[in-house]
Amino acid sequence: MKSKGNTYAGNAVRALKSCVPISLPGEPAGRTAEPGDAGPSPSTQPGPSAGPGPATEDYERLVRSLSYCILIHDAVTKDILWANQAACDMLGFTLEELKPLKAPDMSSADSRFRRSVGVQWLQDAADHGTSRTEWMYRSKTGREFLTEAIAVRVGLTAGEAIMVQFRDIEKEESLKSELQRTEGRLQAFLRRMAEGILVLDRDGRITFASGAAAGQLGYAVDELLGENFVDLCAASSRPALRKALVRDPADGSSLSLRVEVVHPDGANKWFGVSCQHIALEKDLRGAMLLLQDITEQVVAEEEHRRDLEHLNYLGRYNAMGDMAMAIAHELGQPLAAATNFVEGVSRRVRDPESSIKDLIYGLDNARLQIDRANQIVKSLRDFVVQLEHSEQVVDLNEIVRDCLYFIRLRADQHETELQLVMSENPIWIRCEKVLTGQVILNLCHNAIDEMSGWPQRERHVVITTYTTETAGVFRVADRGKGLSHIPDGRIFDGAFTSKSTGSGIGLALSHRIITRQHGRIYAEENESRGASFTFELPLATDFGA
Repeated sequence: MKSKGNTYAGNAVRALKSCVPISLPGEPAGRTAEPGDAGPSPSTQPGPSAGPGPATEDYERLVRSLSYCILIHDAVTKDILWANQAACDMLGFTLEELKPLKAPDMSSADSRFRRSVGVQWLQDAADHGTSRTEWMYRSKTGREFLTEAIAVRVGLTAGEAIMVQFRDIEKEESLKSELQRTEGRLQAFLRRMAEGILVLDRDGRITFASGAAAGQLGYAVDELLGENFVDLCAASSRPALRKALVRDPADGSSLSLRVEVVHPDGANKWFGVSCQHIALEKDLRGAMLLLQDITEQVVAEEEHRRDLEHLNYLGRYNAMGDMAMAIAHELGQPLAAATNFVEGVSRRVRDPESSIKDLIYGLDNARLQIDRANQIVKSLRDFVVQLEHSEQVVDLNEIVRDCLYFIRLRADQHETELQLVMSENPIWIRCEKVLTGQVILNLCHNAIDEMSGWPQRERHVVITTYTTETAGVFRVADRGKGLSHIPDGRIFDGAFTSKSTGSGIGLALSHRIITRQHGRIYAEENESRGASFTFELPLATDFGA
């Protein structure tokens, strides 16, 4: 066997010309040996036209310097006959140490790499010319490494041999596994994302769609690809979307917008869209849209808008009573005075002794009183018309002071004493000013009306404003009969009123106005007698007074 091994070693250079090199990524595979190949013969050496080729000893040097590992086995016995230096270095054995080794001595103990499997692999190469596999070799130190191995039957001068070429692919497999894990995690992440992802070209055609986006839009992913997303949107949403798609790609900022999409089931959906330009690959560039379904939010906003309109309507309705009372009180005096001046002028016109100066004086004063009445009417009309829809940052004390005129009218009418305990500092709250004023008027009028049935000396109402750590507080307290007579404590549900002409809508409206502004309203029994009605609204902490 030694002489045969030496013969194979001496002729190993011929294997270089008839083997199939293991190809690196991007490199073409070598020639596959065919059954019956006996290796190169002198007649197959390059002719003169190809230029002088390497000498035989040069081929031997080339084989020994290959970075690929080479083992040469006897085609029949499968014994190792020769190995190049790269194989010796990787396995950690010298050539003499390698020759007597069998598969169990240099392979993993895993059953997939047992000797019978290795022998069959080599036999396949002997029978068919070539055979490829992944083999787990074990070095002299016990380190195991996975290799890509190819066995090629080679006919040499001394007889048939199997040349095995192998290379360590452990790092490649590790990288491949890591990439697969990363891809799996990314896919799982995308499947669980609440936001859908679309990539559109400048014309709006969909070039990529995530599963979440397809589900939100009501299509399959394949159905979306190539569709124009702009066409899927409602007409009102298209101009803003087109403008976002043609932005300069150099602008790396993200643009937020809302779009209404025509859903296949006929119920349109609203999406909050974040749009940003991307250029990841040649076929994955354009505008990336992150879609978040905000249909419920838009519906809630619309309901809030309608609710606010209804509150404003009720607020105006409530304010009409205040205006009517103010008109009756305020217009009475100037109209009565104007009437007196006109009657005086009328008498003087009939009196021959009256002077023009007296007539002019009477008419001028009548006009002044009528002008005063016009100013009153204009002021009261503005009070009702100005009910705003938007929140403001306003001083709670200022709202109370704006309402005091009407509160005092009611208190004077019922001969009730008012006591004001106002905070010395402004109480900045965020609210709808006039609607909040309507709550103050309603609570104060209720307290004053409650006191109207008591003896005049006991008619007393206290109005207080103060702050807590988080809220501005308004409280009005009376000395009436309290709350014990209210059935089931149902004060703010619109089912209770203590007035013979009341509907109970005032307290229900007050409750709705305050709670819609993220506040709370409640009623309490006073320690001595009567009740206190209180509301709290959040402080505008971001406002610098």
